[in-house]
Amino acid sequence: MPSLLFEIVELPNGDVALQRADEEGEPLVTIHFSEESNFHLKSSKIEVARAMVQAGLEAASELAEDDEVTEVSVEAEDVKIH
Repeated sequence: MPSLLFEIVELPNGDVALQRADEEGEPLVTIHFSEESNFHLKSSKIEVARAMVQAGLEAASELAEDDEVTEVSVEAEDVKIH
């Protein structure tokens, strides 16, 4: 069974990645900061990346909930009540 734990790591090239803990393979998400961003973020890069990942997960969760509501609405329109 795949790991349900994730970690945010800084890659050798300076990018920040979200990956499954204790597993090898391609990261789920990679964030690349420009040189200018790196200059301004300094040691806060990981914290900013963590906030970006969290915001993305929340947005994905909300979109999934919206899709469920849409599916239920479509099904309800197909039902005829006499």
